[in-house]
Amino acid sequence: MESLIGLLVAAPLLGAAVLLLGGRRLDRAGHWFGLAMAAVSFVLAVALFFDLLDRAGEERTLHQHLFSWVPVADFRADVAFQLDQLSMTFVLLITGVGTLIHLYSVGYMEHDERRRRFFGYLNLFLGAMLLLVLADNYLLLYVGWEGVGLASFLLIGFWQHKPSAATAAKKAFVVNRVGDVGLSIAILLMFTTFGSFAFAEVLPNADSASEGTLTGIGLMLLLAACGKSAQVPLQSWLGDAMEGPTPVSALIHAATMVTAGVYLVVRSGAVFDAAPDAQTVVVVVGAVTLLFGAVVGCAKDDIKKALAGSTMSQIGYMMLAAGLGPIGYVFAIMHLVTHGFFKAGLFLGAGSVMHGMNDEVDMRRYGGLRTYMPVTFVTFGLAYLAIIGFPYLSGFFSKDEIIYAGFSKGGTEGWILGGVMLLGAALTAYYMTRIMLMTFFGEKRWQPDANGHEPHPHESPLTMTVPMMVLAGGAVAAGFVFDAGESFVHWLEPVTGLEHGDSPVSHGQVSIAATAVMVLGVAGAWFQYGRRPVPVVAPTGSLLTRAARRDLLQDDFNHAAFVQTGSYLTRGLVYLDHKLVDGVVNGTAASFGGLSGRLRRIQNGFARSYAVSMFGGAAVLVAVTLLMRAV
Repeated sequence: MESLIGLLVAAPLLGAAVLLLGGRRLDRAGHWFGLAMAAVSFVLAVALFFDLLDRAGEERTLHQHLFSWVPVADFRADVAFQLDQLSMTFVLLITGVGTLIHLYSVGYMEHDERRRRFFGYLNLFLGAMLLLVLADNYLLLYVGWEGVGLASFLLIGFWQHKPSAATAAKKAFVVNRVGDVGLSIAILLMFTTFGSFAFAEVLPNADSASEGTLTGIGLMLLLAACGKSAQVPLQSWLGDAMEGPTPVSALIHAATMVTAGVYLVVRSGAVFDAAPDAQTVVVVVGAVTLLFGAVVGCAKDDIKKALAGSTMSQIGYMMLAAGLGPIGYVFAIMHLVTHGFFKAGLFLGAGSVMHGMNDEVDMRRYGGLRTYMPVTFVTFGLAYLAIIGFPYLSGFFSKDEIIYAGFSKGGTEGWILGGVMLLGAALTAYYMTRIMLMTFFGEKRWQPDANGHEPHPHESPLTMTVPMMVLAGGAVAAGFVFDAGESFVHWLEPVTGLEHGDSPVSHGQVSIAATAVMVLGVAGAWFQYGRRPVPVVAPTGSLLTRAARRDLLQDDFNHAAFVQTGSYLTRGLVYLDHKLVDGVVNGTAASFGGLSGRLRRIQNGFARSYAVSMFGGAAVLVAVTLLMRAV
């Protein structure tokens, strides 16, 4: 079965190559070919999953070596894959949700002239992400990491005729390059410390390195994770990335790009376990981002950007759990998987609403859509209930486990983390209920578009609604599957490890508290948006509301801290160049020019002047000679 691992990656990469290089002859059927390649990869993933289940626990790590990539003396970088319980979980999520998004895209992109190219980019995204999670060494992981960055740039800016989309793609690319510098430095530190990039050489020997070195590696890995997973301080690209087609948003937010950072931290758990300072920074970043994204999501009127803030917040939960070490690794991945179901369903539901509303994204121009789009309403509603932690749906199980793990940290730190996560749960219930009420309930607030066309909301075709139904089913049932006998915990424990902290509260108390704050969040949104008409134009709001609409001034900060600072620095360097460097150069040239002009006067062409000069010189020589003899 090991020979099938490479085919997991090869299938979507082959699809990308054929669709992007095959030309217009594939325009009619290219989207089906792209869907087929994604489905092939999913079928292979399922086959490998059942093969792993049939093996004993210690035999559930498969390797496939393809070739030596860079063999130089004693150094060797291999193109080799490692499939274990952790990578298998990601492979199933990536290929399963990815295939559904491909199917959804068949209907969503039906009228786009460049649909073949779009599916080529989707396949490239899928292949790069699979390479990232299947690599058995950090150098090959870096190739997949950069491939995901390239594919995201192409997909976010797919409608590059829109200046906003082109700008968003460049922004995502540049911000992620900042994080990628961190990953490259971490890999260099690994090589100088351990002499290898391979997981099998680095992770088991992490304890042999100094804590300072491991802290440096951990912080650089975290910087990379912040870029890919849109965590503070590299979160500014995520909201603008909504300029891409909605299936791209679902793919980035649910199954691929933003999950890469969580995978990197959990896969590198041995490094962070031996570097407690770096681990603490991971917790802080997760906690701050959790609240940051939730506050932003509460104020956005653009349905996709509100969901983007939600993604930022939910990834914050996962990052915080990953920073807890063996107490939280398993539950970070559990929430990642459940999030893959309900967040993909939410984004595809948002795309379905846009499809029926002439691509309108402003929720203040929605209202009452539940009667016009019943399938979208039900599937979106189930995903909504899952993400807010409604009892016994998937988010209820995974989020409660993370909150309990936070309390298990013990002491004041445990209470602070638990309180932060409960506050985040209340905000999640608030902004998600706000989205539901503004979109599906109340009176219709539809407005003609820029061309004067009145929206005529209608249900989406089966190619779009079937994936939404499947994802809604996953959002409901995944929690039961994971909770049954703690099967998911036992599945991942051999790779991630598991520790039980000393929590001052019980699981039951955490569930009660989480449910209570969820009810408070729902009630708050209902009192604000359910009991009164929603104005078509947003009111001015408080200072915090205005700041949240501007992403808590993250772009303003970046502009002031980096753009303006860089501009001033550049102006200063230009001034120094003109006044100092050019002054020295030009002054030297002018000095030699003046000296040359004065010396040129001696060469005037008159014989009498030359004779006087010769006589004077001879007289000086005679005088010097006589003086020396006298002495």
